[in-house]
Amino acid sequence: MNQQFDAVQKLGKDSFDATVKAVDAVTAGTKAIVVETADYTKKSFEQSAATFEKLVGVKSLDKAIEVQTDYVKSAYEGFMAQSTKTRELYAKLAQDSLAPIGALYSAAQSTFTPAKSPTRAK
Repeated sequence: MNQQFDAVQKLGKDSFDATVKAVDAVTAGTKAIVVETADYTKKSFEQSAATFEKLVGVKSLDKAIEVQTDYVKSAYEGFMAQSTKTRELYAKLAQDSLAPIGALYSAAQSTFTPAKSPTRAK
């Protein structure tokens, strides 16, 4: 009985430690996503401002269409790259934050699941 109490007490401590690790992973992952998004937003704004300055100095319709087309193409490519990067960051966030809980679950399962008796061949 004392062993069971010790196992439950250890599980409680391990549960707390896993929760702390998971929260740390969420914090770090969220910070990375925020930094990446802020960098992309700044870069996107600067690109938009530069395009506007180019459009102000344009003398012909053809050149205006060219500048606008280049901007749209560049903005689309940048958005797609950013979307991929953000998706990867969210996937890493989920993986890193769930890893301590999964390890705890495995440990608890192995501790509290009774060992299966070997089956006899018939």
